[in-house]
Amino acid sequence: MIELRRVTLRAGQFSLENVSFSVASGEYAVLMGRTGRGKTTVLEAICGLRQVSEGAILLHGDDVTDWSPADRAVGYVPQDLALFPTMTVAQHLEFALRIRGAAQPAIREAVREMAELLGITHLLGRGVQRLSGGESQRVALGRALSFHPRVLLLDEPLSALDESTREDIQSLLLSIRERTGVTTLHVTHSRSEALALADKLLILDDGRITETDRRAGSTPARSVQQETA
Repeated sequence: MIELRRVTLRAGQFSLENVSFSVASGEYAVLMGRTGRGKTTVLEAICGLRQVSEGAILLHGDDVTDWSPADRAVGYVPQDLALFPTMTVAQHLEFALRIRGAAQPAIREAVREMAELLGITHLLGRGVQRLSGGESQRVALGRALSFHPRVLLLDEPLSALDESTREDIQSLLLSIRERTGVTTLHVTHSRSEALALADKLLILDDGRITETDRRAGSTPARSVQQETA
């Protein structure tokens, strides 16, 4: 579960005030909004890369507002993927487990399972600079999921891909959700992408979030801030 309670975020002249919403455990939520409205800022706050000025962030019932990023058990795929150019695919999948002190046999088994899930077993020995866009996206997903996070955050994961690859990764995201049950918050500008993936659609506009439960079909959007004020 992801829950923001009256969160205020400030970055220079930019600010978001009194932001509240929730994503239920195992739910796939998509956050939309025009460029510069603060979607990435919200993701960074959830994973601990952006300090909260006011309010609280809860993950599966724990108030993690003041926790370090490493303690939040959040997998994060930024828009630029942030892959390490000197590492192989296997080393990326191992990374989060190594810094958490996992034993080598457990690391080997986790890498094998994740590579199979993502269809990248044949790429394990390859450097990331030799990967296609779709392959790079799979590696970034694998790194984020390798330690079995409670929450997965995706910042426009399909925006730089061609149509065919985008459809492949979209299907992969649905498969990951089905296989792992990870609670997911996915930022996109694409309404068709949102409609294909989301249980819940969140719209950020002028500092206010409205939400629609996609599983309810025609359920009208409602203002979360208004309900929690």
